[in-house]
Amino acid sequence: MSTYLEAYGHRLRPGYPLSSPSPATFGDCARPARLPSVCRVIEVRDLTKTYPGGSREAVAGLSFTARPGRVTGFLGPNGAGKTTTLRLLLGLTRPTAGEALIDGCPYARLKEPLRRVGALLESGGAHPGRSARDHLRWLARTHGISAARVAQVLRLAGLAEVADRRVAGFSLGMRQRLGLAAALLGDPPVLLLDEPGNGLDAAGLRSLRETLRKLAAEGRTVLVSSHLMAEMALTADQLVVIARGRLLADASVREFTGAKGPGALEEAFLRLTGGE
Repeated sequence: MSTYLEAYGHRLRPGYPLSSPSPATFGDCARPARLPSVCRVIEVRDLTKTYPGGSREAVAGLSFTARPGRVTGFLGPNGAGKTTTLRLLLGLTRPTAGEALIDGCPYARLKEPLRRVGALLESGGAHPGRSARDHLRWLARTHGISAARVAQVLRLAGLAEVADRRVAGFSLGMRQRLGLAAALLGDPPVLLLDEPGNGLDAAGLRSLRETLRKLAAEGRTVLVSSHLMAEMALTADQLVVIARGRLLADASVREFTGAKGPGALEEAFLRLTGGE
């Protein structure tokens, strides 16, 4: 089952063809009313996840908060527990202990989740036989989102010219763009993105950076994991750094680098994590 289906619990009504007229919408671009900033906070409280037979905890007593109006970079070596933490936030994995909350409650209890949280955990969530447009239209119908919004996010993700091509022919970078378009589809106030820069070329990375900064400037909460230190130095406002499932740092980029500038982020990260 794809990540989108798992995360959003999408269910199309039986016999609901892609070619049928759109259901009732919430405005031309399906923009929901803005939630108050208190409803955009991501909270991780003493979160622990131990897998059966595991030699160690994937996440171990982790606590941090991601707030609106900033891009929070989620950093750590390979295997640090970043993806597990994001899956716990989205209810795709159950915690052994602790809480992972959005808007003060578990993700599974959110109403109209596509309008509350946009998520990108992997680039393989779309059926390869569908076009990019049909994939987004299929997701949109689960929440009464208009075709105009589908067209809008395709343009935003740089996929308008290839919107009717089958996903099977997409490169990794194009799949990443489609995943970002799906995350933005419901115009959510909270975004959880796992390595969104994977497979993107220089122009794509610059566009992603500008998009994330703009979304945060609009008052949204953006939590993004990445191993691209140069991009995080230019994109993030706050950094949460973990290793072996445990918190190592929660600080602004300036504090983390000692105000030495963007080029110092990788050096500071390697020093903190011991070069893992």
